[in-house]
Amino acid sequence: MNRRGFLVTAAATAFMPAFGSNPVLAKTVLRPPETAMIPKRIEQLGRTRIDNYAWLRDSNWAEVFIDTSKMQPDIRQHLDDENRYADAILAPTKDRQAQYVASMNAMVGNDSETPPSPDGDWNYYTYIRPGEDHTIHARKPRGGGDEQILLDEQARAKGRDYYRVEDAQHSPDHNLFVWAEDLGGGDRFDIGVHDLKTGKVSVTTTTDTYGWLGVIVSPCSKWVFRIQRDQYGRPAKVMRMPAHGGPEALVYEEHDGALFVSLGRTASNSHVTIRISGPDLDEWHLIPAAAPESKPVLIEPRTVGLHYQVETWNNQLIILTDADSAVDGRLVRADVSRPGKTDWQDWVPYAEGCNLLEMHPFRDHFVLLQRAGGKLEVVVTQADGRTKTIAFDEAAYDVRVADNQEFASQTLRLSYQSPRTPERWIAYDMATSQQTVIMSSSVPGHDPQAYEVRALFAAAPDGQQVPLTVLMKKGTKLDGTAPLLLYGYGAYGVPSEADFSIANIALVNAGWIYAIAHVRGGSEKGRSWFLDGRKFKKRNSFTDFNACAEYLIAQGYTAKKRLVAYGLSAGGLLVGASLNLRPDLYAGVIAQVPFVDMLNTMSDATHPLVPAFRPDWGDPLADGQAYDYIASISPYENVHKAAYPMVLATAGVRDNRVSYWEPGKWVAALRAHTTSGKPILFRINMSGGHQSNSGLSDAFAQAALFWSFAELSLKS
Repeated sequence: MNRRGFLVTAAATAFMPAFGSNPVLAKTVLRPPETAMIPKRIEQLGRTRIDNYAWLRDSNWAEVFIDTSKMQPDIRQHLDDENRYADAILAPTKDRQAQYVASMNAMVGNDSETPPSPDGDWNYYTYIRPGEDHTIHARKPRGGGDEQILLDEQARAKGRDYYRVEDAQHSPDHNLFVWAEDLGGGDRFDIGVHDLKTGKVSVTTTTDTYGWLGVIVSPCSKWVFRIQRDQYGRPAKVMRMPAHGGPEALVYEEHDGALFVSLGRTASNSHVTIRISGPDLDEWHLIPAAAPESKPVLIEPRTVGLHYQVETWNNQLIILTDADSAVDGRLVRADVSRPGKTDWQDWVPYAEGCNLLEMHPFRDHFVLLQRAGGKLEVVVTQADGRTKTIAFDEAAYDVRVADNQEFASQTLRLSYQSPRTPERWIAYDMATSQQTVIMSSSVPGHDPQAYEVRALFAAAPDGQQVPLTVLMKKGTKLDGTAPLLLYGYGAYGVPSEADFSIANIALVNAGWIYAIAHVRGGSEKGRSWFLDGRKFKKRNSFTDFNACAEYLIAQGYTAKKRLVAYGLSAGGLLVGASLNLRPDLYAGVIAQVPFVDMLNTMSDATHPLVPAFRPDWGDPLADGQAYDYIASISPYENVHKAAYPMVLATAGVRDNRVSYWEPGKWVAALRAHTTSGKPILFRINMSGGHQSNSGLSDAFAQAALFWSFAELSLKS
C-alpha cells in the first residue's frame, strides 16, 4: 500500500475502539493514526540503515518553517490526525486541566512588577497587567513622576497567534527603546525602535535578525548592531544600522557555520562586544565606544580548547578563561592595547571545584558569580583587593546577578529563589555588606514553609554521585505511595537550576513530588560534569537519570509506575534514551520538542545547529566511531520490543532546532514496538516553533496539559 493509502486507512480507522481491556481508558482510547512504513535505505560511511518514517520530513521543509500552508497535504493530514487522536485520548482530562490552570492563575499576584532598576535619571521596570499574558516595559523619573510606556508587548501581540520579545533594552542616552520581536514562532526576529522623544515606533521587518543576544545599542546610542541569519538560519553577519533609520553596513561576517555569533556591551559602556563561540572555543572582538564605525579589534584568535570571556575594569581587560588547564575558570588581566594571551597576567587563580561563571564589573567593585561545592555564590571584590562572599543557606536555590546595572552604583542587585521560595530581589550594599529585600514576588495563598526542599545524591553505576533536587509538601510520607515527576536536561553544559515555578507548586499541591535530576552533561558540578556527559560519554547522562529514578524509588519517594519522566529539547533525548534502557521504571514520559532522531539530524549538514554541535554529539558524516556511538544511543534508532508506558511528545511545525518529524518518527516507532497497549501521543503546535508558548496563559495551559497527562498515565 502506498503512503496515501496508509493515511486514508488511518483516517478511516481513527475512531475505532482499541485498548478495550483497559478499564480506565476503555471508554476514551481510540485507535491511533497508522503511520505509513515506507522504508528508506540510507548508506553512510560504509554502514546501512533503514528509516521507515523518513517521509514525515517535508521535502519543502525550509519554506514550511516560514509558511506552514506550503506543507505537503498528506503530511499535514497526518499531523492533523495525530492532534485529533491526542485530543481524544486527553479529552477526559479537560476538567482536570481547567482545575490546574485555575490553581496556577490563583497564584499570580497583582503586583507582577519587577523592582525598579535605576539608571541615569530613570527607574526602569517591567510588569504584566492583571489578566494579561505579555510584559509591559516602562520607566518613571528617578525623583518621581508619571509612568512612560516603553514597549507594550500585550498591545503588539493583539490578534496574533504568537508573539515573543527578546533583547529589549533602553539606549545609554535614554532616548530610545529597542527590542527584537518574533511574530511567527520560528525564531526570526524583526527590530523595533521606540523614539522616546517623539513617540515614533518603527519596525524593520525584513532583517531576519537572530534574536538571542543578537541586538545591542551602541554606547553612543546612535547605532543599533544586529546579527543577520544566513540561508540556513545560522547567526552569521554583524550589521550596523542607524538607530533612527537608514542604510546599514556590514561589520563582521563569520564564515564557519559551526560557530555562533553574539553581541553585547561592556558594563562600563566602553565597548561593543562581538563574541564568536562554539562548544570548544571562543573568540572576542571589541569596538571602542569612541569609534563605533571602526573595525572590531581581535582579543585572542580562536583556538580549539580555549574558552574566554571579556570585560573591562579600571582601564584594563578582565578575562575569564580556562587557559592552562583551568577547567573551571580563572581570571587574568590585560592591557587594552595588548589584549592577546601572551600578555595575560594572573589575577584570580584557578581553584579546583570552584566554577567561575559570570563577571559583573562596577566602577568601584568587581562581582563574580561562581559555583562552589555545587552551590551558587556571589563574590564582591573591592578596588583594594579585599573580597566578600554572599552565600545562602537553603538546601537548593538559584541566585542571579541582575543585568544592566548602573555602573557607578554602590548597590548590587541580586535575585534569589528556590523551588519553594518565590523570587525576591535583594539590594546588597557593596561597601557595608548590608542586604535589603527590596521586593518579593507575590504568590497569593502560597506559604513556603508548607514545603520542603531537599538536596540528595544518587549513586550512578560508575560510582559518581548525581545531585537531585526534591520539592514536596512537608509531611509527605516516604512510603512509595506518592507520584513523582522527574525532570532532567543534561546537555551543552546548561545547568538545571533550582528555580521557583507556579506550575511546579500546582503539581506538588496536587499531591506530587517534583524532582530534578542534575545529570552529567549539565554543569551543576563544574565543567568536568559537562564533559563527562557529552559525545562518547553521553550514555552517562541516561544511566545517571535512571539511577536517580531508582534511588527515589529505593528511598520511598515514589515507586515503579508511580514515576513520570519529563524532558525538554535535549532533555527529550535524555528521557527518550533513558526510557529505552528502562521502560519498566516509568508510568509515563513527557517529551517536549524532543531531540530524539539524533543520527539522522546529525547527518544533516544543512541543519542550522548541526555544525555548531558536532563537538557535543560527534560527526556521523565523517567519523565512523561517532556514527556507531550515536546509532547506539539515539532514542529513535533504539526503540525495541518492550512494554512502553504512556508517552506524550510535542512539536512545533516552525521549529528549526528540533523539527516536528523527529518526535513524529519516534512516536511511530514506539507504537510499532510497544507491547503494553498504552497510548503513545503526539501533539503538534501548527503555528509555533521551539518556544511553543508566547504568553503566561499559554505556559499555564501547557503545564496543565502535561500534569493532567501525568495523572492519566498513572491510571493506564
